[in-house]
Amino acid sequence: MLTSTLLVLLMTVPGLALFYGGLVRSKNVLSVLMQVLAVFSLLVLLWVVYGYSLAFNGGNAFIGNLDKLFLKGVNKESLAATFSAGVSLPEYVFIAFQSTFAGITGALIVGAFAERIKFSAVLLFSVLWFTFAYLPIAHMVWYGPDGFLFAKGAIDFAGGTVVHINAGVAGLVGAYFVGKRVGYGREAIKPHNVTFTMIGASLLWVGWFGFNAGSNLEATAGAALAFLNTLLATAAAALAWSLVEKVIKGKPSMLGGASGVVAGLVAITPACGTVGPFGAIAIGAIAGAVCVWGVHGLKRLLRADDALDVFGVHGLGGIIGALLTAVFSAPALGGFGFGAGNDSIASQLGVQALGVGITIVWSGVVSVVAFAIVKLVIGLRVPEEAEREGLDITTHGESAYES
Repeated sequence: MLTSTLLVLLMTVPGLALFYGGLVRSKNVLSVLMQVLAVFSLLVLLWVVYGYSLAFNGGNAFIGNLDKLFLKGVNKESLAATFSAGVSLPEYVFIAFQSTFAGITGALIVGAFAERIKFSAVLLFSVLWFTFAYLPIAHMVWYGPDGFLFAKGAIDFAGGTVVHINAGVAGLVGAYFVGKRVGYGREAIKPHNVTFTMIGASLLWVGWFGFNAGSNLEATAGAALAFLNTLLATAAAALAWSLVEKVIKGKPSMLGGASGVVAGLVAITPACGTVGPFGAIAIGAIAGAVCVWGVHGLKRLLRADDALDVFGVHGLGGIIGALLTAVFSAPALGGFGFGAGNDSIASQLGVQALGVGITIVWSGVVSVVAFAIVKLVIGLRVPEEAEREGLDITTHGESAYES
């Protein structure tokens, strides 16, 4: 579990940071790296102050309580439950592991409004959104048996709703609130270093084994299944995305392949503990193909400058994965059964759809309110002159590359 925790850290810093950093223009690369680093660090600290208590302690069906504020009562002897009766983890290990999930979820959001947002606005929004969106969703989905969605038998093994749909919706709302980049739609805005993005995607794939297999909480066949499914779904998605690009554009791009990797990882996340290997391949292939539309067709329909396709990959990929979990968890399709109280694909699909719907609405409403507060208090966007010069110099006083 400690190794899995380190792998989730690897996903974020440096994995997500490099993936995002390569996608922006050279004048903004350090700003994105800094936002990922700072948001992750901030949320890890907030997690131990009050986040863990509100997500994984008592309370009601929708939110925990503050009995473990500042980790009150947690010590070297205290334990956290796993999925097996009589098997427990040191509570410190569980706290550390879950802190990295909170950190990466907040960091995912920054890609949607990259290259034009104030650094202070990112930090204030992250605090508000973490408190009022991430923590309630995490409690509802993962705090068994009392969490609202957990009690209904919703399956989200490692964070399809809690992490990816949650972050994707917040990113989309942020893209609308912050507005489009200067020149968007009128001039070419191209990734400055696709090599960085490939390295970042590769580190995400490696780190995701900690994310998914680690969510089993025990070194059992369940972890092995999640590991294998993560490997297979991602490979299928990378090839599916590339194939669709070849058919549509005539050439499969490296950027597309890397994006397919992330789409597959996102989609298999909720399903990795309950579907079989060939179900995982199907989920990955479907997500890889559909998310191509997510970053092109859907993006145009939404008319949002979601700069690094947070909603098109994480939001849409999370929705696909959450819904397909109900299908491929069926024993008849090689899966390992449904959530508590569900006995068919139809019943499980209803619960999965409920989870998706609640996450979209909850995260959407919280994000609207949070961005409105940030806009009122400190403003969201840097001045146009600063945006044209680049956030690396104007916000952080440094440049990634010497001219």
